[in-house]
Amino acid sequence: MCCIVAGSVHDYTLMKDVFTPGSAWFEKVNLWLDLGFLGADKDYQSTQIYLPHKKPRKSKKNPNPTLTPEQKKQNRKQAATRVIVEHAIGGMKFFHCLMHRIRNHLDYFVDYFFSLSAGLWNYKIC
Repeated sequence: MCCIVAGSVHDYTLMKDVFTPGSAWFEKVNLWLDLGFLGADKDYQSTQIYLPHKKPRKSKKNPNPTLTPEQKKQNRKQAATRVIVEHAIGGMKFFHCLMHRIRNHLDYFVDYFFSLSAGLWNYKIC
């Protein structure tokens, strides 16, 4: 499967398709994920995965669910780390070759567009 897909594919579903759980893909790296990847810590147990804390559900026993100040601090720290990556992805879209439909049937050509956009964005911010 190609790592760049068109359309609406859930991030965690795509991650499980490309990086099969149980394999040694992420053994020596730390993964900073968002709440869209809930369950990744159970599927990829040999990896250090950082997920933000999820706000508890409202119930009769807990009518005003909130996170503790420590959990909020950890979530803010993780968001500050992840926002750099999100801005880089948005910056690559600045070059518009990733925004529009690519009318080419060669899979590697799409990867070249992605690599070229990433390289240009890195050159621009340096």
